[in-house]
Amino acid sequence: MIMTAQLLLSLSILIAVHEWGHYITARMFNIRVEKFYLFFDFLFPMANVLNFSLVKFKRGDTEFGIGWFPLGGYVKIAGMVDESMDKEQMKAEPQPWEFRAKPAWQRLIVMLGGIIVNVIVGIIIFIGMVYFIGDRFISNDYVNAHGGVQAMELAEGIGFKTGDQVIKINGKPFEYFDDIAKPDVLLTHNSSYTVLRNGEEVVIPIPTDFIENFDKKNAIASFLLPRRAPLVEVIADTSIAKKVLMKGDLILEVQNQPVTYFDEVKPLLKGDTLHLKIKRGAQILTFTEDFKGKTNIGFYSSFVPEEGEVVVNYSFGEALMRGPVKAFDVIWVQLKAFRKIFSGQLSLRKSISSPIGIAQAYGGVWDWERFWSMTGLLSMVLAFMNLLPIPALDGGYVVFLLYEMISGREPSEKFFENSIKVGMAILLVLMVFAFSNDIIKLVTGG
Repeated sequence: MIMTAQLLLSLSILIAVHEWGHYITARMFNIRVEKFYLFFDFLFPMANVLNFSLVKFKRGDTEFGIGWFPLGGYVKIAGMVDESMDKEQMKAEPQPWEFRAKPAWQRLIVMLGGIIVNVIVGIIIFIGMVYFIGDRFISNDYVNAHGGVQAMELAEGIGFKTGDQVIKINGKPFEYFDDIAKPDVLLTHNSSYTVLRNGEEVVIPIPTDFIENFDKKNAIASFLLPRRAPLVEVIADTSIAKKVLMKGDLILEVQNQPVTYFDEVKPLLKGDTLHLKIKRGAQILTFTEDFKGKTNIGFYSSFVPEEGEVVVNYSFGEALMRGPVKAFDVIWVQLKAFRKIFSGQLSLRKSISSPIGIAQAYGGVWDWERFWSMTGLLSMVLAFMNLLPIPALDGGYVVFLLYEMISGREPSEKFFENSIKVGMAILLVLMVFAFSNDIIKLVTGG
C-alpha cells in the first residue's frame, strides 16, 4: 500500500506538470485546449471504451478532470489528433484557434512543452535534494583500511573475494565506495575493477549484462558491502540474540573461535550448542545456548560506522551547478542502457519495468528523501521516454513536425492517423509486456 501510494503521488505530480507544459505552451499561442486530464477517462488506448471521469469541472474553454485509468494523462488540443482519436473536428475548415492552423515552429514548441517542463522539474528536484540534503558517501579509504569488502553472491560470481580492497574503477583511483555500483560504471563498455588481494593487484572485468542482476532498491547491498565489526545493532524478535544480546554488544568469539568481522560469524554457526563470548561495555561475558535446528543468532551489524561516512553540504550556488549535472546523468545512463539493449548486450525483458516494478524501488516505508529522489529521476526518465520517435508519444509528433519544417509539406492526414494507431499499439504491447514481466518476477521471485 505504501509503495503504491508513493508511486501514484509521484506519477500524479509528473503527469500533471507534463500535461501543464503542453497546456501552457498551447495557451501562449492562443490555441484552445478542450481537455486537461490527469489519468485517462477511457480504457487506454481504446478512446471510446469506458468513458467516465472521477472528477471534472470546466473553466473557460477547458474541461479539467481526473480519469479512472491511472496510467498517464492527456490534454486534448483543438485541431490535433491525439490519444482521444477525435477526428470529427478535423473534417471542418481549420479555425484560427486550432493547433493545425498555427505555424510549424509554434506546434513544435507545444509538442516539446511537456518534455521541457519535466526536465525543468527534474532539475529543480535535484537542486533541492543537493541543497537541503547534500550528499552522503562512504569513504573508500575507510573501507580498505578496515578489512576491505564483504563479497556477496553477485560479487563472488565475477571473481571478488571477501577481504579484497577495491582500489581502481576502469583503471582510475576513486574516492567513494558508493561509486562501485553506479549504473554509469556498470553500463560502460569494457569496465573493470582493480582490487588489492594479498598484496597483489587483480583486475576483475565487469560482464556487459551485469547490471541486469542488481536489486533496484539497493545495488551495493546485493553486490559488495564494507566489512564491519560484529557489533550488535539490530536484534530480531524470537531469536537467540533477543535472549542474550543487547544493542552495542561486540562479538569476540563464536564457538570458541575469535571473530573480527561480521561476515565471519555465520560460517562458524554449527553444532547443537552455541558458545558466545562478547564485550559489553567494560565486561567480558560468555553465553551457552541450545542451538539445535537453528542456523543464525538473529542480529545484524550496522552498514558502516559514522566515522566511515562523508557528508558533503553545498551552498545554494553550488547546488545550482551540481543539481543539473545529477539530473542529466540520468539521461546519460538511459542512453547507455538503450545502446546496450539495441546491441543485444542487455535483455529487454530484464531492463523494462512496469509501475509494479517501479513501485518496488520506493520501498515499503515512506521515506521523503527516497520519494523525491525517485520523483526527480522519473521526471528525467519521463522526459527522455517521451522524446523517443514513436508515434503517439511527443517524440513522434516532433519527427512529423521536423519533416514538415524541412520538406515544406505535411504528411497526409491518413498517414498521420495510421501512424498514431501503430504507435498506440506499440505502447500497448510494451505495457502488457512490462506488466506481465513484473508479475512473473513477483510470482517466481526472480
